[in-house]
Amino acid sequence: MKNFYISNRERLAQLMDDNSAAILLSGGEVTKTGDENYPFTPSCNFLYLTGIAQPGVILLLAKQGGEVSQTLFIPPFDEEQARWTGAVMLPDEAKVVSGIDDIKYDYKFYDILAGVLFGKRIQSVWLDLENRTFFRNSGENDLADMIKRGYPHIGIKNLYNVLADMRRTKQPHELEKIRRAAEITGMGIEAMLKNVHPGMREYALEAYFDFALKTNGVKEHAFKSIVASGKNAAVLHYSDNSDVIADNSLVLCDVGARWEYYCGDVTRTFPANGHFSDRQRLLYNTVLEGQRRVMSAIRPGVPFKSLNETLLKYYETALADIGLIDTAEQVKKYYWHGVSHMLGIETHDAGRHNEGLLEPGMVLTVEPGLYIAEEGIGIRIEDDVVVTENGCSVLSDGIPKTVEEIESAMNG
Repeated sequence: MKNFYISNRERLAQLMDDNSAAILLSGGEVTKTGDENYPFTPSCNFLYLTGIAQPGVILLLAKQGGEVSQTLFIPPFDEEQARWTGAVMLPDEAKVVSGIDDIKYDYKFYDILAGVLFGKRIQSVWLDLENRTFFRNSGENDLADMIKRGYPHIGIKNLYNVLADMRRTKQPHELEKIRRAAEITGMGIEAMLKNVHPGMREYALEAYFDFALKTNGVKEHAFKSIVASGKNAAVLHYSDNSDVIADNSLVLCDVGARWEYYCGDVTRTFPANGHFSDRQRLLYNTVLEGQRRVMSAIRPGVPFKSLNETLLKYYETALADIGLIDTAEQVKKYYWHGVSHMLGIETHDAGRHNEGLLEPGMVLTVEPGLYIAEEGIGIRIEDDVVVTENGCSVLSDGIPKTVEEIESAMNG
């Protein structure tokens, strides 16, 4: 793994201008209440370059004359704090994980940064400035303001899009982690299939998924689980998970395990009583055929946004054939989201994928849906796939998906 992070930094260094520096922060802990913090999740870009998942760590790269210096700043060991919350990573441990030899304590960062900016004649500083939210109070923004005030001649550049492009295609060991995340996600789904019954609460069904993850070594979910029965399944991101599951209803479960910081994201929809009605079967197979068509369209060179267009074109005919719509414009009443998103360290992984073409090594979801609120029905079927040289390969294969497979798993 160390070589993976070393390679990522080398790739980034090649993209950096001469006489430039790059600074990345792992992020800080957020206080929940009193002496308790929210669970810490490191910056994904920082993790991608260092492998370190601890708060308060800083990476500094500086390029001059084609050579790149690398320094990692870590919090110092605090014996008293260690007795309460455990020890922080020590310098030798940081070297082993990241492959960076120059490890210093964080209280030296600003003095060393000042020396680098002046001594190496730095003309620009790259910062990880994610721009999905206009107002964002972050350490990176504070650092940018500080550099502008102290060194007004130095330009600030955004590293986020550069790293998003680097992360877009996955390396073999990344694919294995996503496959493992999907595999454990499937174990949780099968546990729900075997234990669901009318009259139970959605959160009770969710507990079977959680138990399967914990017993297979998963420390955290990829995202907040959606366990939506009946009309709740027609709400795209329903996550209250508190209603009673009614007989004859469908249950939509959009769930994911996170394995060594890589995400699985799988959705299955199944009948609460173990048997699809004729109407449910018809609608379910309509969505399943839509997923098959989208997967068949995936190959290198295909525009990402065309995948959703493939599904919409199919729905125009399929939904009319089953009497759900009269005109193509009515499709959006029953399906209104995209059929795919990138997947990786983040569930909705970094990158402006809607503007690009598919490439081998890209990992994406395929998740057609159909939501008929007036019938209390929501159906979504989602799998994780990797683009190959000739098409795509399903990373979440083996999880019951056809009507027959689902009914067999529920009644076996």
